Amino acid sequence: MPDFGFDLLGTDGQARRGRVTTAHGTIETPAFMPVGTAATVKAMFPEDVAKTGAEIVLGNTYHLMLRPTAERIAELGGLHKFMNWSKPILTDSGGYQVMSLTELRKLTEEGVRFRSHIDGSYHMLTPERSTEIQHLLGSTITMAFDECTPYPCTKEEAEKSMELSMRWAVRSRDAFVKREGYGQFGIVQGSVHEDLRLRSIEALNGIDFEGYAVGGLAVGEGQELMFSTLDFTTPAMKTDKPRYLMGVGKPTDLVGAVARGIDMFDCVLPTRSGRNAQAFTRRGPVNMKNARHATDHRPLDEECPCPACTQYSRAYLHHLIKAGEILGMMLLSWHNIQYYQQLMQGMRDAIEAGSFEDFQAAFLEEYNGGDIAPL
Repeated sequence: MPDFGFDLLGTDGQARRGRVTTAHGTIETPAFMPVGTAATVKAMFPEDVAKTGAEIVLGNTYHLMLRPTAERIAELGGLHKFMNWSKPILTDSGGYQVMSLTELRKLTEEGVRFRSHIDGSYHMLTPERSTEIQHLLGSTITMAFDECTPYPCTKEEAEKSMELSMRWAVRSRDAFVKREGYGQFGIVQGSVHEDLRLRSIEALNGIDFEGYAVGGLAVGEGQELMFSTLDFTTPAMKTDKPRYLMGVGKPTDLVGAVARGIDMFDCVLPTRSGRNAQAFTRRGPVNMKNARHATDHRPLDEECPCPACTQYSRAYLHHLIKAGEILGMMLLSWHNIQYYQQLMQGMRDAIEAGSFEDFQAAFLEEYNGGDIAPL
């Protein structure tokens, strides 16, 4: 079995082209991970997710520990077998979900005691328990347990939160069971403050994880502030380990973050948008509820190889959405994940060719140019 590793294959400015090697296969970076919160990418068959080019998906500790429980998944052979996905799986630690339960949780140095949103039962999530759950699931990449700093917050609050996350990072690492082909990522916190981010990076570097994530962004600060935070964060991060920006984002976010040295992403946006009639295309987002599509026989995007674009018209997709048919949600979800994977492939090719700056300019011009005119 191969050891967990990261090869930096090339750079173009700050943009990086790499490859992550794991027990469950390789991940070409920059990479986008479709989100499979409850052991499924919503409205998608696992084999169809793989057909889009996705090489890794994300699962969620919080949701899986409550239902069906990590212990049951372990008894059934682990998360890969349970959800019929043989490629790598990254599981987030549950910290973000628990922190969002403001009225249902109590935060202490030990961890977080919270009430289940499902049945009101009480649970305790600590760095040790989060790491244990992810081990039971058989996660290829385990995330350290952290507190996701909210935005806005005072600098004092951000500092206190970051320091707690760094103490939890040590405990998460101590609880991690090292084995060939599996890795654990630490999470950089510090809100939008340069000195706090740099202190967080220094603390995590001392722990020596297999990879490093940037957390606490895409939580309401806006794209401009997210980019400016990355501008001083990623240059301080290790170059020989993968860098993962959590919970991001829109296509323009992905391209801008790759330009700033990020390797991996996850976001619910492609599938959530697909279930809500929004399609992402190279000409920008398209709302398939709009009446202008009702008689349009053209494909959603003539250059997209997904079934929604190659087998059906805009008029049919519009009809499915208006009729509330599940197939409409399935097709738009597939299309959006396909679009995201094509975007990542385009960035990988551009970095290899040394033309990322031109790629970014052309992408933004077309994406911001608007959809094709109605018939």
